[in-house]
Amino acid sequence: METTPVENNNELALVTSEAQPEALPEMQPEALPETQPKRRKKKSMVWEYFTIENVSPGCRRACCKRCKQSFAYSTGSKVAGTSHLKRHIAKGTCPAILREQDNNHSSPYTPRVGGSEPRKRRYRSPSSPFIPFDQDRCRHEIARMIIMHEYPLHMVEHPGFIAFVQNLQPRFDKVSFNTVQGDCVATYLREKQSVMKFIEGIPGRVCLTLDMWNSKQTLGYVFITGHFIDFEWKLQRRVLNVIMEPYPDSDSALSHAVAACLSDWSLEGKLFSLTFNHPTSEAGLENLRPLLCTKNPLILNGQLLLGNCIARTLSSMAKDVLGAGQEIIKKIRDSVKYMKTSESHDEKFVQVKNQLQVPSEKSLILDDQTQWNTTYQMLAASTELKEVFNCLDTSDPDYKLAPSMEDWKLAETVCTFLKPLFDAASILTTPNNPTAITFFHEAWKIHADLGRLITNEDPFISSLAKSMQEQIDKYWRDCSLILAIAVVMDPRFKMKLVEFSFTKIYGEDAPSYIKVVDDGIHELFLEYVALPLPLTPTYADEGNAGNGKADESHQGNLLSDQGLSDFDVYIMETSGQQMKSELDQYLEESLLPRVQEFDVLGWWKLNKMKYPTLSKMARDILSIPVSAAAPDSVFDNTIKQLDEYRSSLRPETVEALICAKDWLHYGSEVSSNALVKMEF
Repeated sequence: METTPVENNNELALVTSEAQPEALPEMQPEALPETQPKRRKKKSMVWEYFTIENVSPGCRRACCKRCKQSFAYSTGSKVAGTSHLKRHIAKGTCPAILREQDNNHSSPYTPRVGGSEPRKRRYRSPSSPFIPFDQDRCRHEIARMIIMHEYPLHMVEHPGFIAFVQNLQPRFDKVSFNTVQGDCVATYLREKQSVMKFIEGIPGRVCLTLDMWNSKQTLGYVFITGHFIDFEWKLQRRVLNVIMEPYPDSDSALSHAVAACLSDWSLEGKLFSLTFNHPTSEAGLENLRPLLCTKNPLILNGQLLLGNCIARTLSSMAKDVLGAGQEIIKKIRDSVKYMKTSESHDEKFVQVKNQLQVPSEKSLILDDQTQWNTTYQMLAASTELKEVFNCLDTSDPDYKLAPSMEDWKLAETVCTFLKPLFDAASILTTPNNPTAITFFHEAWKIHADLGRLITNEDPFISSLAKSMQEQIDKYWRDCSLILAIAVVMDPRFKMKLVEFSFTKIYGEDAPSYIKVVDDGIHELFLEYVALPLPLTPTYADEGNAGNGKADESHQGNLLSDQGLSDFDVYIMETSGQQMKSELDQYLEESLLPRVQEFDVLGWWKLNKMKYPTLSKMARDILSIPVSAAAPDSVFDNTIKQLDEYRSSLRPETVEALICAKDWLHYGSEVSSNALVKMEF
């Protein structure tokens, strides 16, 4: 017996019963075959609109009572079902019912459930296949939902959620906190396998950033993110670990977290650089250096391995500026608060602005004191609207908070110091930007500007500039080599920008500092030339990514088993000068035009055959991040704090939730394949 599938299980049972109609009223029982089973009474409301007619022996058709059209119903033992009859009534193809609708403005087929609300009928179409209910898949999707949207795990036990799910699908068994916690961890483990395969196959090295968060329990959580460039020369980042450290201020906290990450992801021989935002003592750095060099080529004696976070440096400098101008900032904040907390005050402010025809398009905002950029934006808008504040007392006698002209002058000075910091930090909020190149420009300009301001006659300006320069000096000493080598890898600048900027900063001493960069990049290039084959030659580049193991095995037989074990040494000895000239050739070529939207990684992708060794070096250098802060934390005045709920969970669960959310955001291959449209 054939039935027409429908979308839910209740309708399936209903149609099955409808596919066995009782005998027609005009037929006598003795006229039916002896094998005919006793038929149950038809329950579908479709029979309010149709009757069944006996056309010929063994053939019956359904006739619409309204328009008298005839439809197939049964031929012998084959039953057509009722879905096509429902469509005739419900979808408005019956001309008689259409006329009734026009006259009565009513719906023809509105069956009711429980005698109350009308129930919508859905009909299966080829584009929306029927998928049976699957408890496990539902649990999987709930876990993904909780991870992606950071919902609390306990929500599955909330009465509102339980009632919602039961109304949506009564057959779904409610799950407990422990169950959904296990499901989230399982999702994390599945996604981790996909990310691990992705990282294992990348052609270059990996750079790590460490972002330390705290909790109210004084525990530390080290967010470790990997940065690398894939086969398509696209800059990638993935959160690899979130490791709880009971004593975040200890000298071994960061080294322990890094060691755990390297072991977990098998990165001992692929680590290229490390950037952190947590204040680290000399003892802490000494714990990190030998650990990072284990099983890892000692690139430039470890000078590229450690770097400070530029976001934290900029925030620290901004904190100095805000501290120096805190009195005037409070006055302006109180004035802005007076306007923004009262609708009538705000309206008067706008009226005065229009009367004075102030050209500024900025609007007043009240700052968030945990984000220094909002304080700068509040000051910048207020100083442009200072005329309005000064004249406001004429229309609003209650306003007595207007800053003086000296106050406004001081506020403008504060904005002058904050603007370059704000512009530089804003670059860090742009995802997938090769910021090591960009921040060479920003860092040397800030350094040079502060050097000039130190000699200013105004004691406030010179004192503040000196305080800020101490911080940018420390960052420049630690990271200028990394930034300079990165900018050399930009064919628009190469060594020319290094020479120009160092002259501005160091004056007569510039040649010695320029030589450090030139020697460093040549030494680094020679280290890449000396890497074991087949990493250096062009034939071992991206084309062999898919079958690396087979290629290595074949080449090993070629070089060793056939008496060519010293071939690597011979190649290095005879082509060493030629390989070195690859860098020199690049540096001697003319600079490219300074196009604003220039894709540095795309240029190296196109020139990887021309510069096979140099392109590998460029791939690693251009993946070095200068900030350990997430884009939404760049302007933070304080260290990030894990919320109370998450810090109450087990450390393994916290890591699973945070890492899996990051991986699902990027859409790993496993998770994308698991997405299936579900209907109950």
